[in-house]
Amino acid sequence: MSTLSTSSVLHTRPSGHAGRGGAAARFQMSARFLLVATLCAAPWAYGAVLPWGWGALMVLAFLALILWALACAQRGVLKIVWSPLYWPFLAFLLLAVVQLGTGLTYDRVATRESVLKIFTDLMFFFLAGQLLNGHPENGRALGRLGLIASLLAFALSALALAQFFTSPHSIYWRITPPVGWPFGPYVNHNHYGGMMEMLIPISAAYLLSRRTESAMRWVLWPLMAVPLVSVLLSASRGAMGVLLVEGLLLAFLAVRKSPKAVRSGALVWGVVVAGLALGIFLWVNSGHVPGRITSVLEPDKYLRDEVTDRVSVAKTALHITWAHPGIGVGVGCFEYAFPQYAIFPTDMHWTHVHNDYLEVMAETGVPGALILLAALLLFFRLGFRHLEERLRHESGWIQVGASVACVGLLCHSCLDFNLRIAANAAWFVVCLAIAVHPRSGQGNVRKTVRAASPERPGEFIV
Repeated sequence: MSTLSTSSVLHTRPSGHAGRGGAAARFQMSARFLLVATLCAAPWAYGAVLPWGWGALMVLAFLALILWALACAQRGVLKIVWSPLYWPFLAFLLLAVVQLGTGLTYDRVATRESVLKIFTDLMFFFLAGQLLNGHPENGRALGRLGLIASLLAFALSALALAQFFTSPHSIYWRITPPVGWPFGPYVNHNHYGGMMEMLIPISAAYLLSRRTESAMRWVLWPLMAVPLVSVLLSASRGAMGVLLVEGLLLAFLAVRKSPKAVRSGALVWGVVVAGLALGIFLWVNSGHVPGRITSVLEPDKYLRDEVTDRVSVAKTALHITWAHPGIGVGVGCFEYAFPQYAIFPTDMHWTHVHNDYLEVMAETGVPGALILLAALLLFFRLGFRHLEERLRHESGWIQVGASVACVGLLCHSCLDFNLRIAANAAWFVVCLAIAVHPRSGQGNVRKTVRAASPERPGEFIV
């Protein structure tokens, strides 16, 4: 057994047919196209929160997985690029399956739905790890993903602004949700902000990776002001704070870790875009949206009452964890356990805690909390390694942008439940996969080869 990179490869006898290589490339390209197209379509379907939305995500992810498997079959090589984060992901899925199989859940239907969603996210994570990793053969794909993220952020924000000025309480000008604060294609403005928290850092990283003389930078940098303005007008306090944290983190990494030629341009463009976005927001606020800044920056009675209620719900989640430390009440079952354990009188139906971490603890107990802690530690260890090497390549910039995007959504998860929104969860696990999978030559790679004779030095013959 030889140790060379971070992928495990089971290599069968070469077929010797060039046509099969072309078919494999087509299957691989089709799988990658379907993966990216699904990610781009998910936010438009109300964040894929309805059953048909997340069900379509599951089906399309499975189809992409089949295409990837066909590509491997055509090559005669089963190559799996591995990451240590697969272990906590698989452990969490196993825990949910155990809850469902043993009946240790408050509602079997809700837990079954959650198991399907976790499995769907695992498929997205796996596919992104195989099709969008940092290896040189995927470098162009990552660059295109950066461009696609920029265009998607602009398109979503253009829709959001158009709706905001013409029909602020509706989605697509015809659907008025009975609850929530709609913005863009999302029922809740905070979840729209969560999507922007992932798209904007990837877009910024893509632009920072471009050559100074690239015309694309001069076109796309000013367009980034539109998503920023949309977040300001959405009045999502959490999203505003997270974007500030992401901007400071990306600026720090660009200044401290990137090549010298990139540093000055990064700071100049960052200041210009932020200033442009703020200027547009102030102009719009003074002319068309009176009191918007006041409503965002000055807490009112409604906000104080909302914060008080959320703190009480968070305490209830801790109470549930204390009552069910062994395995929790079942994934997806917080809303069913809440009435029994509520520590304050309320006539509201609380479906989520507004804190993903506390909700995981309530639904999965101590085992789930330990798995979550292990996953977080692995992410911060893997997502920010080899920064100097990564920032010398376009694909490495996209990886760093994905890492910053994950940090942003993890911060927002302290105040909301973006990871329970199917479209946002899919984008998050894809960003996670891009962030933690290494570039070629980084880390350890195991190869196991089954062949008549060694094809390359260092291969092990079974």
